[in-house]
Amino acid sequence: MSRIGNKVVTIPAGVEVKQDGQHVTVKGPKGELSYNINPEITMHMDGTEVRFTRAAEDKKHRALHGTTTANFLNMIEGVTNGFTKTLKMVGVGYRAAKKGSVLNLSVGYSHPVDFEDREGLTVEVPDALTIKISGISKQAVGDFAAEVRAIRPPEPYKGKGIRYEGEVVKRKEGKTGK
Repeated sequence: MSRIGNKVVTIPAGVEVKQDGQHVTVKGPKGELSYNINPEITMHMDGTEVRFTRAAEDKKHRALHGTTTANFLNMIEGVTNGFTKTLKMVGVGYRAAKKGSVLNLSVGYSHPVDFEDREGLTVEVPDALTIKISGISKQAVGDFAAEVRAIRPPEPYKGKGIRYEGEVVKRKEGKTGK
């Protein structure tokens, strides 16, 4: 039984959903997203309500059912409100700067690390230790945030690195001398 897959999705006002076979396009005030539904999952539109059904009851189809519904909900959320991830930098000398369309990070390497802006994403640097990534696609925002974090993930001994806002880093005790 998939609780998420069996949800009836209500389309809010201002959002337009078009279905062309297995291709779904969601258009809203912030932009437009499209998604190809797996052929094993069927989408039923009834006015402002959308329901997904699966072809069989095995584990693969149950997983696809929930995933498809969750992706559709994220598309609706993205075109109405958008998604934002905030990264915090912890470490002496660590800083971020935005130079045109390039995110420039100084994180303790011999050279700065640069990231080009991606289409559909907005990258802001409100202060030298904070990076805000926002966009309408939850996947694109999360992927870019993960790539930036992977440059210097938080380490457990001093807690230095790039972390998500609110992320708790488990600290370890260092070596103890005699």
